[in-house]
Amino acid sequence: MRRTLRIFILLQRMSLKVNTSAWWGPPRKFDPRFEERRISWLELFYDLVYVIAIARITHHLALHITWSGFLEYGGLFILIFWGWLNGSLYHDIHGTTGLRTRLMTLWQVMIIAALSVTIDDASAKRFEYVTIVLMVMQLFITYLWWSVGFYDKAHRRYNIPYTILYLLSLGLMGLSFFVSPEWMKCIVPLVILCNYAPPFISQQLLRRSSLDLSLSSSMSERLGLFTIIVFGEVVLGVVNGISKADIQLFSTWLHFALALSIVFTLWWIFFTLISNRDAKKGFTRASLLELLFIPTLISLGLIASCLSYFFDPHQHINSLGDVFGYAMACFLTCISLMMGLLDYPDTAKPIKRPVRVSLFVTALVFTGWSLSGINLGTTWNLVGLLAILIVEIVYLNSLYYALNIEEEK
Repeated sequence: MRRTLRIFILLQRMSLKVNTSAWWGPPRKFDPRFEERRISWLELFYDLVYVIAIARITHHLALHITWSGFLEYGGLFILIFWGWLNGSLYHDIHGTTGLRTRLMTLWQVMIIAALSVTIDDASAKRFEYVTIVLMVMQLFITYLWWSVGFYDKAHRRYNIPYTILYLLSLGLMGLSFFVSPEWMKCIVPLVILCNYAPPFISQQLLRRSSLDLSLSSSMSERLGLFTIIVFGEVVLGVVNGISKADIQLFSTWLHFALALSIVFTLWWIFFTLISNRDAKKGFTRASLLELLFIPTLISLGLIASCLSYFFDPHQHINSLGDVFGYAMACFLTCISLMMGLLDYPDTAKPIKRPVRVSLFVTALVFTGWSLSGINLGTTWNLVGLLAILIVEIVYLNSLYYALNIEEEK
């Protein structure tokens, strides 16, 4: 009887341990060999709050299309993207189906939602509110990576650079409350450097252990979904811009069609060349690809902001057209650079170099357009921009169909 009671107590303890692990549980242990998996509904919900954050900072840029406004937008975008990237990578590498992962996601959603509230605050303390929320996000991301080493001692040395540099970044954010605006020009780049440097340091430690970390196919898909979020802001920019014009005029709807066609051609070029492509193996290539998404998406955000006022008859179209052209050039250049970091089928490799060169040449055309200060009016400006993109797409398609890939099948 006593032996039976002991067995029963032991089984109860085992059950409690299993249930505790299922409900809470530690982060999944690090394994550089990623298994193929589908994007979860939790990750999609996590991305949803970033739609709001990107919309807020893009709207703020649209109201302040100046050099200082662009720098503020770029700084906020880089930090928001850093938060999204860290949360996404943590889920991809260490996420589980337990309660802990879900609560961690919820808390980060709350932080980004709070940031969205403070960005458009009209009070004199807007900077302080935004900084406080960013510090909370910084502290939370620091805890995420520190906690991995707490549960997995074998992984502890890899997350030390994250903990130290992220805490240093947190201290720099706190220091910003006590310095003049001139010092902010130094503090913000240092914060960004501290936040983006740890993976490169950890990679050196991984190589000493004969390990390497590549970008998983699920993370490649997540980056594509984040790009769609920003493309949504470009479409919204067209809608907001047209709403400022007289919708009773035929020209207004012509501009609407031309502008949306430009957005569609940009989407066509990006997702035809970049989507459904895995990054080349190796941490360095994966990191460079992630970093290239920053100028790519910032340029899209700038395009969205310009479109918000492109159709306003009271707006000086020439200055907006110049910014628009530079943003298009940056977007196409980044796609060309991304292609060098992606794997393509052997059948498509013969045209990879001509495609990259053509994108770069088209980017130079847009740059020349802006430098020349050409102003043909809203209608002909849109027609000219669309024509350049259509020529690029026709050329890309001619290269592809010349391969006769479908006939070979």
